[in-house]
Amino acid sequence: MLITHDTRCALDTVVDLVNTAPEDEPASDGLPDVAALGDFVRNHEISDVGTLSEFDLSAVRKIRGRFASVFAAPDARTAAGLINELVAAAGTTPRLTDHDGYDWHVHYFAPGASVADHLAADCGMALAFFVVAGEQERLRRCEAPDCRRAFVDLSRNRSRRYCDSRTCGNRLHVAAYRARRKEAAG
Repeated sequence: MLITHDTRCALDTVVDLVNTAPEDEPASDGLPDVAALGDFVRNHEISDVGTLSEFDLSAVRKIRGRFASVFAAPDARTAAGLINELVAAAGTTPRLTDHDGYDWHVHYFAPGASVADHLAADCGMALAFFVVAGEQERLRRCEAPDCRRAFVDLSRNRSRRYCDSRTCGNRLHVAAYRARRKEAAG
């Protein structure tokens, strides 16, 4: 599956957005305030975003939950329905652009759109490409028991199970190794 630069950026953005959601307690929200949303926008180089407000923060948190539902969708039809709702509500207006030193690419958000609509349109379309390609199962959650972070499995054979093999994957492999050693020592 060919993934263009702008689609990859949108995928990284939507994964990071979903992963800002609080796991168990609202105090652990990765977007606690407008300043954090501003940092998120800058860190992901989200273009054409004006001054952010509490309204923007609330709207982004809402679509974050809707994107989380896409990652939890049991099948492509469910994922497609969720993505269609997100993209339609954003009022997509596809247009070609070549800003900030990047070659031609497509923006799906309307000029002057809110940051929430921008994310819903661009990130929604990036996820839509996976459903269209029959690759919805690549939109996953980490299989580590104490981690449910979202990720997109871009491995060749669709075998990635953990959000990060150096943390979650390694921790589980070390635990399994220690359990085997303990059992062998008996």
